[in-house]
Amino acid sequence: QVRLVESGGGSVQSGGSLRLSCAVSGYSSTSRFLAWFRQAPGKEREGVACIYTPWGGTHYGDSVKGRFTISIDSGKTTWYLQMNSLKPEDTAMYYCAADLPLGNGDWEDGGFTDWGQGTQVTVSS
Repeated sequence: QVRLVESGGGSVQSGGSLRLSCAVSGYSSTSRFLAWFRQAPGKEREGVACIYTPWGGTHYGDSVKGRFTISIDSGKTTWYLQMNSLKPEDTAMYYCAADLPLGNGDWEDGGFTDWGQGTQVTVSS
């Protein structure tokens, strides 16, 4: 059974930094898309960042480019979202997601198979 467990959320002032982690277990292979999404109250879910594990290629949502960095550990079982220069508009519930089957659209469409439970990030001005 696949399990994704997030950690690292919290409260920070504008301009601060946080690092989120997502640990995955239950996959038989390590080759897949891994991503972070977020959803603020009253807003649609938004793709934040994605990494493709075979070669580490990354993609970012426009609102976080240059501020957030997605990365993965050498064992490819834990991935991270380093968030710098945080803004109040970054306040949201953040979710990690894994495994984007072929045919499920672009990563930002959110067609991932497995999701974490979410971790809250709150940025105060």
